Amino acid sequence: MTEHDAQPTADRDQAPTAAPQQTPRETGEDPTRHDTPHDAAQPGTGPGGAEQTAGHEDGAQVSTDVTPPGIPEAAIPELVIISGMSGAGRSTAAKCLEDLGWFVVDNLPPALIPTMVELGARSQGNVARIAVVVDVRGRRFFDNLRESLADLEAKNVTRRIVFLESSDDALVRRFESVRRPHPLQGDGRIVDGIAAERELLRELRGDADLVIDTSSLNVHELRAKMDAQFAGEEEPELRATVMSFGFKYGLPVDADLVVDMRFLPNPHWVPELRAYTGLNEEVATYVLNQPGAKEFLDRYAELLQLIAGGYRREGKRYVTIAVGCTGGKHRSVAMSEKLAARLAAEGVETVVVHRDMGRE
Repeated sequence: MTEHDAQPTADRDQAPTAAPQQTPRETGEDPTRHDTPHDAAQPGTGPGGAEQTAGHEDGAQVSTDVTPPGIPEAAIPELVIISGMSGAGRSTAAKCLEDLGWFVVDNLPPALIPTMVELGARSQGNVARIAVVVDVRGRRFFDNLRESLADLEAKNVTRRIVFLESSDDALVRRFESVRRPHPLQGDGRIVDGIAAERELLRELRGDADLVIDTSSLNVHELRAKMDAQFAGEEEPELRATVMSFGFKYGLPVDADLVVDMRFLPNPHWVPELRAYTGLNEEVATYVLNQPGAKEFLDRYAELLQLIAGGYRREGKRYVTIAVGCTGGKHRSVAMSEKLAARLAAEGVETVVVHRDMGRE
C-alpha cells in the first residue's frame, strides 16, 4: 500500500523466482514505421512573396517548403492523466489501465508529460496509449501542470483527465485502516491533510473529463468502472501461465489453481522413457494414452472456461495454473503443454513454464 492510495488493491500474480523455461503461446510483432527525413533545403520566397523552388539537373522543380518539425499527428499516443485525492484509488485505476495495455507512469512530474508523449510518438507504434499518474507527491512540480496541458493542446494531443474523488469520512477510514499519515497533514490531523489536498486539486477537478466517486466502491467495482470507460467493446483480456512442477520441490507460491497428475502411471518406471521429458512426443503419447488422462484434459479445460469467465467479471487479468507430478519431469510437463494448447485455442494468451524440469 502506497501513501498516495490507501484503498486496497487487487492481488497481482508474481513471476517464478527460478529461471524456468518459457514457451509463449501467442506472440505479436509491433509494427515498424520508417521515418522520412525532412528536405535539408530551407524555404524561401521570391519577389512579391512567391515561393521559390530548387531546380535539379534534369529540370524537375522541387519545392523547398519544409514542414515544421514536431510530432507526426498519426503517431501521437492517446493520453490519460489520472489524479485525485490520496486514498481514493489512483493506483487501482492505474493498474487497471496497465492491465488493459496502457503504458503507465506513476508520479511523473507534470513538466515532463509533453516529453513523455513525444517519446511515445517516436516509438514506432510501440507506445500508443500512455497513462500518467499526477498527485500531490509531486507538489513541487504541480504548478507546471497547466502549462504542460497548454503545450499538449498546442501539439494537438488528445488527453483525458480522470479524477478520483471520495468523501472525507471514507478517506479518513482508509488512512486509519493502514495506519499511514496523509501526505499533506504534516504535524496536523488526517482531516487537515485532506482539506489542504482538496484546495490544491480544486481547479484540476473542475477540468476533469471523468470524475469517479469511490466513497462506496470496492476495488472490483472501481475496476469495473474503469473497464467500462477504457476497455471498449472488447472483453477484458485474460493471461494464463501454465506451470509444471514437482511436488518433491514444493508447491509454487504464486499458483492460483493446482492440479495433481500423480494419478497417472509414472514414465520414470519405463526404462526407454526415463531419460526423456514430457516434451518428448513418446512420453506425451504415453501419458495421454493412460486411462483417465484424456477425460481429465477435456473436463478440466471446460472447467477453466467457466473459471476464466468469472475471473474476467471480477477484473482478474492473470491466472497461474500449476500442474504437478512427483519430479516435474514427465507427466506434469506433458499435461501442461496440452492444457496450454487448449487455452490458446480458446483465445487466452498463454505461457508455459516448466519450473523443475532438469533439476533431477
